[in-house]
Order: sequence, then structure tokens, then C-alpha cells
Amino acid sequence: MITLTVNGRRHDVEVEADAPLLWVLRDELGLTGTKFGCGIAQCGACTVHVDSKPVRSCVVPAGSVKGAITTIEGLSTDLKHPVQQAWLAEDAPQCGYCQSGQIMAAAALLTKTPNPSDADIDREITNICRCGAYPRMKKAIHRAAALARKA
Repeated sequence: MITLTVNGRRHDVEVEADAPLLWVLRDELGLTGTKFGCGIAQCGACTVHVDSKPVRSCVVPAGSVKGAITTIEGLSTDLKHPVQQAWLAEDAPQCGYCQSGQIMAAAALLTKTPNPSDADIDREITNICRCGAYPRMKKAIHRAAALARKA
């Protein structure tokens, strides 16, 4: 059994310590907003935060996580996070599959770099979008930064 703190709640989960965090979140806790994409930490669809830092949950053993985990469900329950608001305003997603990971990566970037340049975004947001919605997502990240500064 391992204990995880996810979205502010403590969970005792009956899984092997080496079970990927992604599958514990999805299968054991029912938090299906975090998506499986590649299984090798390349695409970023599985991005969650551990102590406010983005991690690719498909390769992180659940038993190794000692900090607080935030999933897309825990970012904001009412879509009030600046990144979520900007994503909606800019109509950023196309198909939407990778978007929870993209949003989590963008939120982490803005925590670290509140007013990112295009170069900062290109360097830090390495998640893959098969639809190629990168220009809209970049625009949304800039809008989210502006919204956060106003708050």
C-alpha cells in the first residue's frame, strides 16, 4: 500500500510501488483527465504536477512520489485558473486529447516564469500535439500570463 496526496486529498492505494503514477491516478483514483499518450515520457499527455513541478506520470513510479500531486481535475474545479480561461478564450485545442497535459505544462511554466517570452514557451513546453495547435496554445499562454498579472 502507498499513500499519495492528490488534489489536496490523501489516498491510501493498494498498488505495487513501481506502478506508474498515471495508471494509479486513472485506474485506482478515477482521475481520467490525465491521458496516456506514448508511455515513454515523450509526448506529455500525462503531465501532472508534483509539488508544482511538471512530471510525466507515465514513467514515474507511484511509490516514489513524496510530494503533493495536482492533476488537471485539481488545477481548478470551476475553470477559473488563468490557463484554463485563456485556453477557452483562444480556442486553443483542436481534438483536445493532449490538452490536459498541455494545460498542466503551461501552468507550471507560468509559476516558474510569470511573463514568458516565445523562446521560454518553446523551450519549456515540450509536449506534443498531433493536431499542431501550437500557435493557439502559445497565444493562450501569453493571455494566461496577462490574466494572472491582473489577478
